[in-house]
Amino acid sequence: MHISAKADYATRALLELACEPTRPLTCEAIASSQQIPFRFLKSVVGELRKAGLVRSQRGCEGGYWLGRPADEITLLDVARAVDGELISLRGEPLDGLAYPGPAAGLPEVWRRVEADAAAVLGRATLASLVPAGAARLAREGAA
Repeated sequence: MHISAKADYATRALLELACEPTRPLTCEAIASSQQIPFRFLKSVVGELRKAGLVRSQRGCEGGYWLGRPADEITLLDVARAVDGELISLRGEPLDGLAYPGPAAGLPEVWRRVEADAAAVLGRATLASLVPAGAARLAREGAA
């Protein structure tokens, strides 16, 4: 299974936002904090916005916030928002995959791998990944 740079960067950006729920963060601040290339992050955040995982505000007080509470955003949501299919074979979805002869059972294994990966990612929320106290400290620092 391949985890794309887009999925990794998107998750890291969302975790930064989850730690700062009371104020917007700029792409520049997120890119700097997570050592992510700014231009790449900007396009990834655009995809997250289209998926409703982030919201934005323009202007000098602007930036990005989570589009939903951190406990309602799973890693599966993030991966599907930026990559589409969770697992594909040569760029094709696994749904209609079929092999002849001795390899006939293999597509079912690939589909089980995808289902298991989706289950793991679907259980992991941003809130479950934020270091203990990070969001609280961010809120106290903003007060």
